[in-house]
Amino acid sequence: MFIELKQSRPLLALLAGATCIAFAPIFVRWSDVGPSATAFYRLALAIPFLGLWCFQSESIQFSWRKDWRLMLSGLFFAADLAVWHQSIEFTTVANATLLANFAPIFVVLGSWVLWRKPVKLRFLAALMVVLLGMSLLAQASLAVSSTQLLGDALGVLTAVFYGGYILSVAQLRATYSTAWVALGSSVFGAIALGMVTLLTGEAWWPSSSAGWGTLLGLALVSQVCGQSLITYALAHLPATFSSVGLMLQPAIAMLLAWGLLGEALSPIQGAGAVLVLIGITWARVTSQD
Repeated sequence: MFIELKQSRPLLALLAGATCIAFAPIFVRWSDVGPSATAFYRLALAIPFLGLWCFQSESIQFSWRKDWRLMLSGLFFAADLAVWHQSIEFTTVANATLLANFAPIFVVLGSWVLWRKPVKLRFLAALMVVLLGMSLLAQASLAVSSTQLLGDALGVLTAVFYGGYILSVAQLRATYSTAWVALGSSVFGAIALGMVTLLTGEAWWPSSSAGWGTLLGLALVSQVCGQSLITYALAHLPATFSSVGLMLQPAIAMLLAWGLLGEALSPIQGAGAVLVLIGITWARVTSQD
């Protein structure tokens, strides 16, 4: 029983991390600064907490020649957040979150192209079930307009960057601890997002204590807790399965958007959520074969 519990910890961490990240688009909508600035604060405010965790648990010696992959993961994550937050500005939380979580397609393709990892037909079938479920979840908000089309396109681009982030973190976790990967990617990501915010001239400073509270909640819930749990899980679970498991996030995000932002949630979308859970379970079983 202890062995089964130990084996289930990475899966529980992955699902808990997906739940924490599901709150991110809600915080983004509540933020009173620009989308890139919001992404910057998500990482920057998380750095002190991640740094304390990291330096308490291990002694770190940084080397640019050795640790350039941390910079790469940070750049992928910065691009993911910057583009996703822009997507949330132009389309619904449902669409932005759905399209951003098509990352498994790019993770599977990247794993095959970079490392020639074989892909099981049953895993692809499970992925199709998840994608079908996600399509049903978002069907009520797929009305086409020029603005929403731009938001949807940015959502797809987000999935490309997030797929790159998952692949890079999966490789880093073979060498580095959860704390060091979370800290390194956050530092480099914050630097990149700070530069983007300055170049775009977005609103930079929160206008109230509530604005600061929103940004701190985003940093603690979605970055410190969410990304750290996911980073831990990626050390123990295949990257392809993990990317599918993270698709639980849009289902939760849509429920939160329905309850907190008043976005519509139909019975068909409820059926989509069930399909997502079925597909994730099937992918988990397939990845263990």
